[in-house]
Amino acid sequence: MSKLSSFSESITALATPPGKGAVGVVKVSGSNIQTLIRGILGFQPDPRSAYKCTFIDCDNSVIDSGIAIYFPAPHSYTGEHILELQGHGGIVVMDMLLKRLCHLGARMARPGEFTERAFLNNKIDLTQAEAIADLIESDTETAARCAQRSMQGEFSKRINSLKEILVDVRMYIEASIDFVDEDIDFLSSGNIDNRLQKLRTTIALLKKTTQKGCLLRNGMSVVIAGRPNAGKSSLLNFLAGKDAAIVTEWEGTTRDVLRETIQIDGMPLHIIDTAGLRQTENPIEKEGIKRAYNEIENADQLLYIVDSAVPNDDSKLLTSFPNSIKVTKIINKIDLTGIEPKCVNTSGYTEIFMSIKYDKGTDLLLEHLKQIVGLDQNTEAVFTARRRHLDALDETENYILSAINALEQHHQCEFLAEDLRLAQNMLSKITGEFTSDDLLGEIFSGFCIGK
Repeated sequence: MSKLSSFSESITALATPPGKGAVGVVKVSGSNIQTLIRGILGFQPDPRSAYKCTFIDCDNSVIDSGIAIYFPAPHSYTGEHILELQGHGGIVVMDMLLKRLCHLGARMARPGEFTERAFLNNKIDLTQAEAIADLIESDTETAARCAQRSMQGEFSKRINSLKEILVDVRMYIEASIDFVDEDIDFLSSGNIDNRLQKLRTTIALLKKTTQKGCLLRNGMSVVIAGRPNAGKSSLLNFLAGKDAAIVTEWEGTTRDVLRETIQIDGMPLHIIDTAGLRQTENPIEKEGIKRAYNEIENADQLLYIVDSAVPNDDSKLLTSFPNSIKVTKIINKIDLTGIEPKCVNTSGYTEIFMSIKYDKGTDLLLEHLKQIVGLDQNTEAVFTARRRHLDALDETENYILSAINALEQHHQCEFLAEDLRLAQNMLSKITGEFTSDDLLGEIFSGFCIGK
């Protein structure tokens, strides 16, 4: 997709939250807004200087008095001329300013249109644009710092570094195609096999960091499952820090899905309590169990809880869950069996022995959850990321694997070249060099108006 360098329309929007406040900010952006500036200010301000002035209405009456700052293109947020008006933060005053700017030729901006123009004018790439929205929406200090790293281009640098390696490798592949009659082994001289293997390893490491960034942005979905009366609702209440679910000695109390969102050291966790898994003829309980399995299939982490005092063989049930789901087995009610709190790593999953009722071993669970998302490690290198980034890296890795296979099977270089071209396109989709209008519309429509 080709990026635009200018736009025919000027756009305006309120840059501060609507409502009453000490200061309200309106900004306008366009490729040629000098007439608009003179119309509302009565003069042309010098670049990047703050002017205390009045804002003039169409009948030369004063709308408000405040500060005006002019940022000429291309040294502005959007890459276009920008005028910023800082006035008194009243609803009516801000509305009058917007009406005046529209009367002078601007139109109201769409959600995210200022940032979209910054992207289209090559001021930022797509990952940086998304990071701006992530920073605004950050609920924790950790998420805000990670968004800042993406805004500063940390993620983009990693992607561009991969693209540079790919371009260099493609150069040798294309040369072997173009100069097939020459007595030169371009593939051997370029050390293609080792470089592709190293590229595959680098992508795998980047995927891990990206996965962590996705979790920090979206939160991790943690589903609590198990047999009736194993302590699922008690565990939900413990993690939520309140009585979110009814806890009784009667089996089948939980019939529907219960959801709570918590934070552990800045990491959002979406905790989901489900109905007890068992054979039943009760149609309501059957529906609850069906919903429980639906939640399990979509979980990032499954906490499967069992009653240590009740002997049950859950191995068959545990192996029935999708292999892609990470399972932690919680052995609850150790106060009834005299077992000490402990965390044991088995070949299939982690087992945590604890008593929710008497708060024994619960610290082991919290540490385990932090370990799962990497919060027990240094997060200085983590940046915010989205599911589309992870999907693109998955596709890139698949194309690299296909290229390695083509090289090992001595396939024609054209197949190898095509795999690497597609891999490069996938990386370009992440930064926005190669993307679609539909994707851009989906991304920027999620922004607030005025950003």
